[in-house]
Amino acid sequence: MAQQQPIRKRNPASGSDIPDKLYFRIGEVARLCEVPAYVLRFWESEFPQLKPNKGGTGQRLYRRRDVETALRIKSLLYDEGYTIPGARLQIKAEMKHKEPQLALLVADPAAGIDTQKLKTLQKDLRDLLKLLSKPAAKATLHPIRPIRQTAPRSAPNRPDLLFQPMDNPRED
Repeated sequence: MAQQQPIRKRNPASGSDIPDKLYFRIGEVARLCEVPAYVLRFWESEFPQLKPNKGGTGQRLYRRRDVETALRIKSLLYDEGYTIPGARLQIKAEMKHKEPQLALLVADPAAGIDTQKLKTLQKDLRDLLKLLSKPAAKATLHPIRPIRQTAPRSAPNRPDLLFQPMDNPRED
């Protein structure tokens, strides 16, 4: 008996397969994800996390993060068998737990990380936080230039300059 092959490919594209570019057009993303462009447009309406920018001409411009999200959506729907609402919840949960923090350093003498330096750095950061958390003293504002006191404008002393009749033009 012949062994059955899966209907769908089990080899989702990885993040390393994405070219190093700032923006991708919808056709490029469709090729990377191996889905038609209309599927990507449908996913945009179903997944709030997938929001490409639109250029001045209305062309969708996907960033690398958007391409990675589209690949993850494809993996959830096609490979892992999620429904659209289930995939939406899964993506939301993954985004919630994904924190943009730097990796924590573990004090390891073999790796050359000095625990004393880390403790000093931690203390300095706490001191800085205390300094920044203090309520600011009310600062006195000093103008750059002194404020000039000007007298209110008054009418000129010559009444003939205030009103001139139209039928008798003034002759100089």
